[in-house]
Amino acid sequence: MNRIFLGALCALVLVGVGMFWWQGRAEVEEGAPPPLALPAEPSEAEIPVSDAGDITGPAPPEATELTREQRRFFRYDQNRDRIISRNEMLSSPTDAFRKLDQDGNNLLSFEEWAVATAARFDGADRNRHRELTPEEFATTRPKPAAKPVCRC
Repeated sequence: MNRIFLGALCALVLVGVGMFWWQGRAEVEEGAPPPLALPAEPSEAEIPVSDAGDITGPAPPEATELTREQRRFFRYDQNRDRIISRNEMLSSPTDAFRKLDQDGNNLLSFEEWAVATAARFDGADRNRHRELTPEEFATTRPKPAAKPVCRC
């Protein structure tokens, strides 16, 4: 019996709280400010007109055409002093992975890479001053791939 009485009392309390909440919310909505009026669309006379006249902007910069060898040289020459130091040459990545992988395990150790790159640098450095000029660097150019013969 106590459970029924307690359940009915809780239900009445919940209904009362709901009524007060609903009435309080309705009062807030009644006192809310009216919605703002939308601005009228501007007439044609109110729209500003801009006429550039004979004004011209600056000319776009022109790109210089570099040869393939110059682009390859500047890929290695990181500080753009037109000289490739040994550190610049050794720090660049290489695409000839299979040529560098001496033991054929498909893993390139640092030693394999460093020995091949150092030998390539030393072969190109003709005057042995440990820097490559553009002419010396041109000797490190990869050999062009042979075109396959068409077997028609």
